[in-house]
Amino acid sequence: MIPKMMDAIVKPVAGVGLELRRVPVPEPGPGEVLIKVHKTAICGTDVHIYDWTPWSAEHVKPPMVIGHEYVGEIAALGAGVTGLTVGMRVSGEGHITCGHCRNCHTGNIQWCKNTKSVGVDRDGAFAEYVCIPEKNVIIIDPQLDEDVVAFFDAFGNATHTALMFNLVGEDVLITGAGPIGVIACGICKYAGARRVVITDMNEYRLDLARKMGADAAVNVAKEDLQEVMKQQGLVEGFDVGLEMSGSGAAFKQLLSVMRNGGKVSLLGLGNGPISLDMNLIIGKGLTLQGIYGRKMDNWHQMSYMVQGGLDLHPVITHRFHYTEFEKGFEAMHSGNSGKVIFDWTKK
Repeated sequence: MIPKMMDAIVKPVAGVGLELRRVPVPEPGPGEVLIKVHKTAICGTDVHIYDWTPWSAEHVKPPMVIGHEYVGEIAALGAGVTGLTVGMRVSGEGHITCGHCRNCHTGNIQWCKNTKSVGVDRDGAFAEYVCIPEKNVIIIDPQLDEDVVAFFDAFGNATHTALMFNLVGEDVLITGAGPIGVIACGICKYAGARRVVITDMNEYRLDLARKMGADAAVNVAKEDLQEVMKQQGLVEGFDVGLEMSGSGAAFKQLLSVMRNGGKVSLLGLGNGPISLDMNLIIGKGLTLQGIYGRKMDNWHQMSYMVQGGLDLHPVITHRFHYTEFEKGFEAMHSGNSGKVIFDWTKK
């Protein structure tokens, strides 16, 4: 029996903070699916919305249920939905695309110019129920741990970024040891990288990166990256770079240690424009690829990697009942956290 009202974590008004509120359970329209949420995870976007940063003020229109990293089960189907059944274990692609633009027609939905995001442009998953279009539903193997599947959205960003270029036998530099950068360490090692080096200034998260297989986790405030490269046997520089920090200083350092002909994936968003040495990029013949969101195939790759032995449990550092959401955001604000999981299965 689906209730009429539910608990949800809401951005109530423009300003700092969130509230736990009773709100109506959404009703699935034609082609939509209602999902009963089991577990959710905090994303950096959610922290921006909590803090009401300039980006949030531009994109979010309160009151809004936030959250877009989740796993649950299908509770109800809207008219015309086929191939899905009530009770299926599912998650959902958080970018709802138009299906009509050039990128949608060519399978590159991550670049759809008309994207609407769950938990940003429409009510999200930090709630007992969430409603999404059937085309966004991802069926999840029931054998996969829900705590891990809860952050498959973030795992997908890391997968898209890390697997943009061939990694077999390559030396990889990751700048930024946030949760996505830490997850990327594990992906790179799983995919056959020879050496994976990650940089940051947060010792807690650098330690998480070591647990995820990083060959070296470098605190750039205390250590010399060039010296670490020598210790790791890197002669010409890094073959592949993954920029996860959004830091201009980190990006410039990354470019300086890439080998000629190296390839760089850019995921981290900065707080403003970053000046670059174009002569360096051209002189080294570097390839720079911007990354946004996930490709739909990344969802399959994620499941297969976890089933094949990629253990993401070290990334999970905190678990709370959803009514303790303030503790979860406190952990994220502290910087001493990886992925923070909320449990919605118990009242």
